[in-house]
Amino acid sequence: MNNKQLIPHPQSILWQEDHLVLLDQRLLPTETVYLHCTTPEEVWDAIATLAVRGAPAIGIMAVYGLYLGIRSLSEQDEEMFWAQLDRIAHYLNSARPTAVNLSWALKRVVNRAKQLRGQPIAAIKEAIFKEATEIHEEDVTVCRQIGENLLPLLYDGMGILTHCNAGGLATGAYGTALAPLYLARERGWNLKVFADETRPVLQGARLTAYELQQAGVDVTLICDNMAGAVMKEGQIQAVIVGTDRVAANGDVANKIGTYSVAVLARAHGIPFYVAAPVSSIDLDTATGDDIPIEQRSPVEVTNGFGKPTAPEGVKVYNPAFDVTPAEYVTAIITEHGVCKAPYEKSLKEAVKVERSL
Repeated sequence: MNNKQLIPHPQSILWQEDHLVLLDQRLLPTETVYLHCTTPEEVWDAIATLAVRGAPAIGIMAVYGLYLGIRSLSEQDEEMFWAQLDRIAHYLNSARPTAVNLSWALKRVVNRAKQLRGQPIAAIKEAIFKEATEIHEEDVTVCRQIGENLLPLLYDGMGILTHCNAGGLATGAYGTALAPLYLARERGWNLKVFADETRPVLQGARLTAYELQQAGVDVTLICDNMAGAVMKEGQIQAVIVGTDRVAANGDVANKIGTYSVAVLARAHGIPFYVAAPVSSIDLDTATGDDIPIEQRSPVEVTNGFGKPTAPEGVKVYNPAFDVTPAEYVTAIITEHGVCKAPYEKSLKEAVKVERSL
């Protein structure tokens, strides 16, 4: 991949010679620190602790982590190799439960390996690495195409609200929800972007505002509880968010607070767009009620960034995601086009196109 062609902010995932290099997003925007991962355990920890996050990004990370785990296995003991391949894939898939891209990417690589069963283990290792790099490179193309498909729904000068970070830091390069903003910038448009801070980990404040500012996009940071007021003032003409999983009926799981934004958008007559690669569509999950929601540590709420902000011992509820019902979603934009209700049909068609390629 030619990183010189990508958007002007640090890339979150790089394969460097013989190991994985990750931009530690926990330290942004004040520090730029890279982690060097050589084992699947280090990759698992980076995913679980949010050193790198974003549904496409953690899928990419996981398949590189799988390769790191199997590359030194004996090439003489086939039974042990296949058992370890399944074990490491299962282990990496346990890092975070909500984003379907994690399991999608791992299944794709494992299935590719099993198609080659019977060939020399060295050739299978090589195929696993090749599939991992292809997933990484494809994500760049997929995200840009999502941006191309979403851009016709926007116009120069409009106000956009986004929640959490679905940009280049969360993917291989352009992002999903932020991809059309970068393409608009390329075309000389001046979109006015409002970024929710996204409590409790502040991905909007620390990451979205950072990467948009780096790219020269007009961005204004607001607290989460300001979104309704900004809409009422007429400063927002569209909401664009990413997603960690889309159920077959069009229900969308995304960072906690997304559902509130969708309800506010409906109340103010503002379109609510979801940018989603087909890999985030889970036709095996019937509705949003079936999507597992990750529960994270209370410390994120009570001691954000090391400073106590709540009474010691107070009870905390800290789901990392919520589910926006399909009825609040104006359209789901994939690399294969714009999906609209009835989503049971349009999402199935998008997946069908992907499988036919």
